[in-house]
Amino acid sequence: MKLSRRTILGAGLGLGLGGLLPPKEALAFRHRLFRDPEEEFDIATRNLAMIPPDFRKRRVRYDTGYPVGTIVIDTTEFYLYLQQENGRSLRYGVGLGRQGFAWSGEATIQRKAKWPDWYPPAAMRRREPHLPAHMVGGINNPLGARALYLFQNGRDTLYRIHGTAESYSIGQAVSSGCVRVVNEEIVDLYEIVPVGTRVIVI
Repeated sequence: MKLSRRTILGAGLGLGLGGLLPPKEALAFRHRLFRDPEEEFDIATRNLAMIPPDFRKRRVRYDTGYPVGTIVIDTTEFYLYLQQENGRSLRYGVGLGRQGFAWSGEATIQRKAKWPDWYPPAAMRRREPHLPAHMVGGINNPLGARALYLFQNGRDTLYRIHGTAESYSIGQAVSSGCVRVVNEEIVDLYEIVPVGTRVIVI
């Protein structure tokens, strides 16, 4: 990897200030220096520190009983499992729909998008009239850094597995039915899950 003079100087400055600033501010400063140049918008990696360890991504011994590559979302435990070989799964902590907005069943990922635009459903706009009809993708967009669109029988369910910067919502029932994964980890899930993936919500 080639390091530019600007990068080296920035790193030196960041390390220097890291000893002067309070830990939280020093972390934020270093993050701004080392953001992923391939991302259109900045993803605040410090959000991971705000999530309980049990809700961070990890590989676990958990056989969902479904074929490799299937996503199983356990709404009682707030976990998303991506079934792998030999009875193992990749496990992600998630935020889910609040009371009255939870759902279950089977769907298929029919579309994937980076920094997706958001079109709040009509029913949501009736409940919350202040919402716009359309919001361009970006750091303040509720769909976050990535979205996986869930379809049933070829029709859009309007439910998504999507990113969020609201790390406090992981492990909580706060959404309008969608499945939230913190931005830093939805980026990873997006890369390894193809269109056509089966999703089981239990």
